Amino acid sequence: MPKGSLELTQARHDEIINACAKLYETMSFKEITIKEIANFTSFTRPSIYNYFRTKEEIFLALFRQEYEIWTKDVDSLKPSGKENTRLEFSDQIAHTLERRERLLKLLSTNLNEMELNSRPENLVAFKIAYGASVDAVGNCLKRFCPDMSEQNREEFVFSFFPLIYGIYPYAVVSDVQREAMEKAGVHFRYMSIYEIAYLGARKLLGI
Repeated sequence: MPKGSLELTQARHDEIINACAKLYETMSFKEITIKEIANFTSFTRPSIYNYFRTKEEIFLALFRQEYEIWTKDVDSLKPSGKENTRLEFSDQIAHTLERRERLLKLLSTNLNEMELNSRPENLVAFKIAYGASVDAVGNCLKRFCPDMSEQNREEFVFSFFPLIYGIYPYAVVSDVQREAMEKAGVHFRYMSIYEIAYLGARKLLGI
């Protein structure tokens, strides 16, 4: 870690992650390199290695950041008391995912590669953020569905998280992919991120 104030270190760290996020809007995980990321920062490529050893560590840090933002969003959800709370939960949790398209895109990327090419301390920090999101969804269920048993809440959570891993490739489809599906004669219902998450949550809640 380079010498300097903690503020400078954090600022450099954030600048690298933000550069990666910017590139990820138009490029794929495989296309992005540390050289490309460096071009979007105020310092040189060698300097990046003072903060991250691999591209995968940068992506894992971005992934962690996305989980933390989503967790805060989920923590803020509260039932209105004006409608069926299970329907309301499904609606509100789906909207949180609709706002986190980058998180869903990352979930559809090769997470295993990111984890294997990151140092243990970075992997632990990522898992802490992931665990916090799992707890946030479970606690949110407690607020919206206080009648649910602990076992049923756990079953929902550990079914819902695998579901959201597949949302992005189903909801975000290129023209080429759409044309290929049509030519192959495959019946496919195109749905938005919100629709998939909402229907999935409802099915898991039995409504």
